[in-house]
Amino acid sequence: MTWTMRGLRKMSLMLFAAAMAANACAGQPVDVRLTITAEAAGPRIEPDVYGQFAEHLGAGIYGGLWVGPDSDIPNTRGWRNDVVGALRRIKVPVVRWPGGCFADDYYWRDGIGDPDQRPVRLNRWWGGVSENNRVGTHEFMDLVEQLGSDVFVSGNMGSMTPRDMSHWLEYMTAEGKSTLTDERRRNGRDKPWKVKYFGLGNEMWGCGGNMRPEYQADLHNQYATFLSGSVLRVASGDGTQNDHLIEILMERSRKHMDALTLHQYTIPGGWESKGQATGFDAERWAKTLDAAMSIEQRIKAISAIMDKHDPDKRIALYIDEWGAWHDPEPGTNPGFLYQQNTLRDALLAALSFNAFHRHTDRVKMTSIAQMVNVLQAMVLTDGSRMLLTPTYHVFDLYQPFMGATPLKTAIQTPKWRQGGVELPAVDITAARAADGTVHLALVNLDPARPARVATNLKTSKPVQGKILTAAAMDAHNTFEQPRELVPATYTAQAGESGLALELPPKSVVVVEVPAP
Repeated sequence: MTWTMRGLRKMSLMLFAAAMAANACAGQPVDVRLTITAEAAGPRIEPDVYGQFAEHLGAGIYGGLWVGPDSDIPNTRGWRNDVVGALRRIKVPVVRWPGGCFADDYYWRDGIGDPDQRPVRLNRWWGGVSENNRVGTHEFMDLVEQLGSDVFVSGNMGSMTPRDMSHWLEYMTAEGKSTLTDERRRNGRDKPWKVKYFGLGNEMWGCGGNMRPEYQADLHNQYATFLSGSVLRVASGDGTQNDHLIEILMERSRKHMDALTLHQYTIPGGWESKGQATGFDAERWAKTLDAAMSIEQRIKAISAIMDKHDPDKRIALYIDEWGAWHDPEPGTNPGFLYQQNTLRDALLAALSFNAFHRHTDRVKMTSIAQMVNVLQAMVLTDGSRMLLTPTYHVFDLYQPFMGATPLKTAIQTPKWRQGGVELPAVDITAARAADGTVHLALVNLDPARPARVATNLKTSKPVQGKILTAAAMDAHNTFEQPRELVPATYTAQAGESGLALELPPKSVVVVEVPAP
């Protein structure tokens, strides 16, 4: 899929004009007041907050990212050029691999050596399909090097020994001469790789072994003892609203970890009936965004427990699985978790980032689930075709926040109601880049009413940015119309009292205000 910048700009303007025309008949604008100070609200927004997750699940790896070096689809050593190029454009900072639940049954030696001699295993968690281990350690490390990303390896603490885990890390990162480093060199890699994060287990309360918190803490300490080098040791944390688990890990394992994790998906319909990714109504729109915003309450609750045991905030909170989980698309293998991606998912991502920015004292890394073809993906593929989802475009819009310093803000916004749900009409985040530029991201959650946001920011020039919006709540891209929903150029003017921004209903707007 190719396009010229002029063609893309023209398409964006057409889509924006159509959305604005459709919104012209919407309700009267709500008035919002936003005050932004020069005071930092916390430490910088770590770039790794925009991380990704790639699991051996459905077409997340095979077909989506990997097609093999002999494929007719253009590739570099087996990795699709179009997908890798798209991910490079959003500067993916870190990739978590190989799972997820897949990691809880993964033995690293299955994925090294001659690809034709690698064992075939059953993927017991996702569809029961055969896993030929064609993509293993060397191949994954090649991918992250092509992306320019850091590495987050999810280690198997459920069914692999501490010795095996230690050997895997040595194989990947050791410089000296040993049987393992010689083996790595024979397999084609002389220099060691850098592994930034190493996860000790995944969802130990579930697919990682159904463990009691007390047993997990003891096991974590045992495994962590045998991990050497500068790798950051990540404890498998909460995914079931279990405060007791966090208490036990912080009490018994804090000396043996650098971070613990939170898994929280947005599932407004519940596990048994999650709801379709498209074709939903305003009530399901509201329930979804309400569920998405609840992640902030979980961050606060976990942070409060961590603060009791770690007042210096040495230990970070990594939200290494988050995003929307809808019903699989009709006609697809339900074990492959393939779903469409709409404007609603774009707002969900933006609201999540805004929440992460408000907790930079603890939230240092996240990874959305997942990168390609699985759950709330950046990219969908169909054979040789590829499309970028609305969620991809939000990651793109939020790039200026990587490494920026969040600013203290005060917002006065009315509520909007749908059924039994009440939410703020507008949610925002603000940050200052190293050059003094202020970046604003604003989300109008209301699907029916525009918002007029008055700010205290002074500027003599029009402010430029991007907007993502559409007339339909479930607007999305298809392989037949891959640019149905893409960002458009946005301009705002400063009045006598400060910068004012007009937000259409159901929109994400990101603007840049130059330094005074």
